[in-house]
Amino acid sequence: MKNKRYTSIILAIVGLLLGSLQRAMAQRTQIRGFADAYTYYQGGKLNFSFGEQDLFITSEITERLSFLGETVFKYSFESPTDFDISIERLIMKYNYAGNHSILIGKHHTPVNYWNDTYHHGRVFFPTIDRPLIFSQGIIPLHTTGISLQGQNLGSIRFGYDVMLGNGLGSGDAADNNRFKSLTVAVHVKPKDGLRIGASMYHDVLSKGSVVHNHYSGVSTIALTRINQTITTGSLAYNDSIGSKKFELLAESSMVTNKSDSLGTQYALASYVYAGLRVTDKLVPYIRVDDIRYRNSEVYFSDHNIQSFIGGLRYELSYLAVLKLEYQHIKDHKASDSDRVTFQVAVGF
Repeated sequence: MKNKRYTSIILAIVGLLLGSLQRAMAQRTQIRGFADAYTYYQGGKLNFSFGEQDLFITSEITERLSFLGETVFKYSFESPTDFDISIERLIMKYNYAGNHSILIGKHHTPVNYWNDTYHHGRVFFPTIDRPLIFSQGIIPLHTTGISLQGQNLGSIRFGYDVMLGNGLGSGDAADNNRFKSLTVAVHVKPKDGLRIGASMYHDVLSKGSVVHNHYSGVSTIALTRINQTITTGSLAYNDSIGSKKFELLAESSMVTNKSDSLGTQYALASYVYAGLRVTDKLVPYIRVDDIRYRNSEVYFSDHNIQSFIGGLRYELSYLAVLKLEYQHIKDHKASDSDRVTFQVAVGF
């Protein structure tokens, strides 16, 4: 009898330990951080600057339910000596079947490869900063809403995102009109290192809507109701050639802005990045940006702008990178500018 009793007690203890272990494994929370600092020479003077500090949290709440949170601390556009806190992503994800999931919260809009892949950890950026397509306010950076997502489906590793959410000019708590933004994005990965994607974004901006560009600090006001559609194509390629590795990223977005007063206007924004890993740690690269508008643009600033970047990326480790860049910008409504920037980016 005693042996049976001891056996029951031991089995009960083992059961409790296994249950605790399963709960601990189910709720695995990771907290990571990213930061960057840089110095740049422009207009005859040397400047020092802090970029962003990014707090990145992920948690597996259950086997199917997970959480992702990303909060960024960066300098304020209104007062460069102060800092702003911004919740960039806050997502609850439920994997309801296979590689299919439903997500709700604040997302980076999956409208192009860069916005869907490179978030705020600049240690992972191939260049120092984002392409001009972001600083010019063309890409809708965030969407607060709900989405369906599928990843790595079939032999070509097909993926999709269908997102419905608050539109441009809206906040994270409510939409400013009855229209919802819609994003539909698809991609395939037919071979290792190759990703081909396409997307469509549509929204309706009410007259008087104010849209704040997160990266330039400039606000845009819709002077009339605008139907906006953005179609994007992208190609990302990372090929190993012996000890060398070639990197290529090309994206182009066509924006259609239609208003009752001025009809339909178009803008075309593109960039191409190419890099070659000449050693395990050193990657020389170039990037060319080109943004063109039609006259009488009803939403964007209607001036064409181009940029050329040549740089070197030195990877001390996976989470410590040095970058040195020269950038020339040709702005058709302002004087040309040249800038040399050195950045240190880390993850921790």
